[in-house]
Amino acid sequence: MFDTERSTGAPAEYLARETDTIGRMFAARVAREGDKPAFHFKKDGSWQPVSWNQFSDFAGAVASYLLNLGLELGDKICMVGSTRPEWCYCDIGGQLSGAVTLGAYPTLTPKQLAYILDHADAKVAFVEGHEEVSKILARRDELTKLEQVVVWDSAGVETLMEIHDWLVPFDAVLATAVDREAIEERTADVDPDGTAIIVYTSGTTGPPKGAMISQANIMTIMRDQDEAFSVSSDDVSLSFLPMAHVAERILAFYARINTGMTTYFASSIAKVLEEVVEVRPTVFGSVPRIFEKAYAKIMGTVEQAPPTKQRIFRWAEAIGRQAVQLWQAGQAIPFGLRLKYRIADRLVFSKLRAVFGGRVRYFVTGAAPIAPDILEFFWAAGFPIFEVYGMTESTVITHANVPGQVRLGSVGRPLSVVQDRIADDGEILIRSDLVFQGYYKNAEATAETIVDGWLHTGDIGKKDEDGFVHILDRKKHIIITAGGKNLTPANIENELKAADPMISQAHAHGDKRKYLVALITVGAGEAVEWARQKAMIDNATAERHLRDLANNPLARTEELESLLCEVTRSAEVQERLVASVRRANEGLARVETIKKIYVLDRELSVEEDELTPTLKMKRKNIESKFAETFDRLYQDERFGLVVLSS
Repeated sequence: MFDTERSTGAPAEYLARETDTIGRMFAARVAREGDKPAFHFKKDGSWQPVSWNQFSDFAGAVASYLLNLGLELGDKICMVGSTRPEWCYCDIGGQLSGAVTLGAYPTLTPKQLAYILDHADAKVAFVEGHEEVSKILARRDELTKLEQVVVWDSAGVETLMEIHDWLVPFDAVLATAVDREAIEERTADVDPDGTAIIVYTSGTTGPPKGAMISQANIMTIMRDQDEAFSVSSDDVSLSFLPMAHVAERILAFYARINTGMTTYFASSIAKVLEEVVEVRPTVFGSVPRIFEKAYAKIMGTVEQAPPTKQRIFRWAEAIGRQAVQLWQAGQAIPFGLRLKYRIADRLVFSKLRAVFGGRVRYFVTGAAPIAPDILEFFWAAGFPIFEVYGMTESTVITHANVPGQVRLGSVGRPLSVVQDRIADDGEILIRSDLVFQGYYKNAEATAETIVDGWLHTGDIGKKDEDGFVHILDRKKHIIITAGGKNLTPANIENELKAADPMISQAHAHGDKRKYLVALITVGAGEAVEWARQKAMIDNATAERHLRDLANNPLARTEELESLLCEVTRSAEVQERLVASVRRANEGLARVETIKKIYVLDRELSVEEDELTPTLKMKRKNIESKFAETFDRLYQDERFGLVVLSS
């Protein structure tokens, strides 16, 4: 009932089982598929196919251009921009030219981008447009190794190109005559054991580190990727997550080359929900935050629905959750409950699934824990979300829940190429051919991470009796209370966020304290909707703010910041948040409960160095920045909001 087919249609051909580098795998796919679509992108309102032969021509032009520049084997190139075909052309073009390729988030500050380009010794950067060029210009004097910047979208950059000869339009690169012989020679020289890509970590505890991932690392996961998720020739995916992230890079992009799976590139993050209905993907990979926001939106919509519809939804939800709980307990689902579930599915759940096109066989999520309550809800609604686990340093994935082997709340069992064990202090250790080569120009950090052949993940976890691994928290994030209790803040914070769709971020604090307090933020989108309901703003203003957020989830205009501040300071909102935290406390052990909260009048941000580009909290920075706030929560009875009396 709650399982799903591992595949439909003819099994995909895994070319990684015949080849040993990304470049040679790509060449094999082109030779095999030729005129078949490699992917689709949207232009003028319609989906345009790009064949494997066309992909090869574009990537070949990039490779020939780099070779003409004198790029040597192992030189570094960097892509800076959103997920789009050009990113792929440059990445594969780099691989064909023998370069080590790396990506950088377009949301990085000029300082952060300059650090990565300089530290990586990047000789060429391929960037999206004017914004990225401006960031490089702001730090150009520091980038002594950077020889050339190629711009995908030249609009607004024309004048700068006339001034700076190191700025080149991408059209000029694509006009380069493809030298197949030179490319084949260089591709043949690529060492299967050499570094393929460098992925810069998010840097939650300091400057980002460049993780060197070898060709062999990548081909190892490619050869047996069906252990994590099985793909058929008929499967369809929608690509929208950042290519700079290791998961989208390897498990999506390189995996599509490996399997020949059909791909559509979303026009933008803002268009995902619109275009997912058009594409109707069968496999959908995302991160927990996307599902959390979807859950918040669903629950927010239900709250505004007429009473009758609310009752129907809550009934369906209860039926679905009951069925999931029996399934997870290994118990048979009674016929009567099955019948009720079919009714619930027809009335409620099927309509929710239609938002994702109605034919997703399974969803894959990782990178961070997802609240168990949210995960249970989606399974109840017929969204099979399979949690997986891994890290950049282990080439994306080492553990996975798969159809027929699902334990909600766990990240699954280890893949066949992975040995794992739990250290005495609870840290998860990994030994595998998936373990990375080390950190670029950082032997000290490498030695701290790989000890006696074991990768120290930094994650605290446990194994159940069936071998499923459960992630508790980051090792450095453990809170030790004044009473000596070891607490994992991630679990507590997930409970807080799950309690109210309005809560966008939560930071639990209490190391060496008698009890826990929390810093709470309100989501900008949720604040806008609340303000509209309370007639603080009109519909036109609300839609404008929501449209701006959809186009750029990190965008915060002065007007929106002012509104967010006003909403968070509202007595009604603060009372609601207190009530929500009390509900969350009901699902926590007594020692884990939150006694007081402070509601920040803004969201945590990348610009303030509180979040990484992947929106993970920089806990050390938050603890330092809000140290006085936390102290006052304990020292001043009138400061903050009391949830429970001490």
